[in-house]
Amino acid sequence: MNLSNNTILITGGTSGIGLTFAEEFLKSGNTVIICGRRVERLDALEAKHPGLITITCDIADTKQREDLCDHVLKNYPETNILMNNAGIQLVADLTKPVDLEKIREEIETNLVAPIHLGSLFAQHLASKNDSALINISSGLAFVPIAFMPIYCATKAALHSLTLSWRHQLKNSSVKVFEIIPPSTDTELGHQRRADKSQSHGGLPLSEFITEAMEALKNDILEAPIGYAKGLRAKREEMFNVMNH
Repeated sequence: MNLSNNTILITGGTSGIGLTFAEEFLKSGNTVIICGRRVERLDALEAKHPGLITITCDIADTKQREDLCDHVLKNYPETNILMNNAGIQLVADLTKPVDLEKIREEIETNLVAPIHLGSLFAQHLASKNDSALINISSGLAFVPIAFMPIYCATKAALHSLTLSWRHQLKNSSVKVFEIIPPSTDTELGHQRRADKSQSHGGLPLSEFITEAMEALKNDILEAPIGYAKGLRAKREEMFNVMNH
């Protein structure tokens, strides 16, 4: 994949992995569009990064996803890359009645939104000579942590979906990537923490982005990063380790 001269839409681009990709792509000479729910964060990032394009959008909402697609295709028709990155990570005890609203929110954000957005943009991407659909899954797609079962299940589904998408688009110009992060030092999961400013911990984003960009550059379509390689390669063995 060419890492420059693209126009890239990144969901969940206001923090963590999404923002790190946005900053790296800007440095590489791309036009970058990010969307997120937090207007104040989007405004701050726009001021910090001249040239960064920001759009307010809650991708858990069907109408807002459709409006996002319409806005991008109308105003930035040169868009040739969609990165499905936005996600939330909650805990759920499946031995007791669950909060269905939270379950639905997690599934809508992590799985339904990428399916919907990818379908909305697929024909447009296929009309470009050099284009890509990039899904950000997780090492937990292969080895779930049992106290976050819905998050892990959505990422496993996104992995499966990416395989199918790659097959359906095999005769088009669209390269379908899956970037598979390990635990990275972001704010993912802040909704379930008492201290909302506490980070997730894990691989530093500087190390993550170096390896991820190298994977994109070299057309590694399914790219586990860091110790996600071990989770992908030794699923059954690592389950007991991860859930000890």
